[in-house]
Amino acid sequence: MYERLLERQGHSAWWPGESSFEVCLGAILTQNTAWANVEKALAALKSEGVLSYEALRALPDDRLAALIRPSGTYRIKAARVRAFLDFLGREYAGRVEAMAAEDPSELRRKLLSVRGIGSETADAIALYAARRPLFVVDAYTRRVFVRLGVLGGGETYDDVQRVFMDRLPSDVALFQDYHAQIVRLAKDVCRPVPRCHACALDDVCASGGRG
Repeated sequence: MYERLLERQGHSAWWPGESSFEVCLGAILTQNTAWANVEKALAALKSEGVLSYEALRALPDDRLAALIRPSGTYRIKAARVRAFLDFLGREYAGRVEAMAAEDPSELRRKLLSVRGIGSETADAIALYAARRPLFVVDAYTRRVFVRLGVLGGGETYDDVQRVFMDRLPSDVALFQDYHAQIVRLAKDVCRPVPRCHACALDDVCASGGRG
């Protein structure tokens, strides 16, 4: 399936971000909102010159909340960003790059202990910011692979993640690109009302072109 998507769509680099720290912020801010809104919040932080660990640590909570307002539920997300900053300072001296030396399962365990960080956010930070091999599962993954017949629909997050991690080489670049391929497929083709005629996987899809 991955090879078909790669041939049809080409390499699909994701997650957007000019630094590993920005990737972490994006993963937190994108919870329950569209990425376009996250981009506005990140742009506001950049325009204020505070898109760094040191600058955000020094920023008052109300100012942080105001700057990330475009991402929605901004007071809640400001608290989550603050919790992540405290964690990053405590565990890794404020350096996201230091996460790269951590065992993937241990890094995931630590991230999940941070208030407001769930499985998808933790794995996105681990895979895209720390470059540790943890497959990211999102709503797009569930939609596509339920339609394909690989998933039944009632699996937990960890169950779905194991479907991929038990069957693929433990490779960061592969996990990153496969996740990106799924995102592109779900946005462009396997939509809520699917465009099955345009799908590279149509002939192996259990939905048989019916969506």
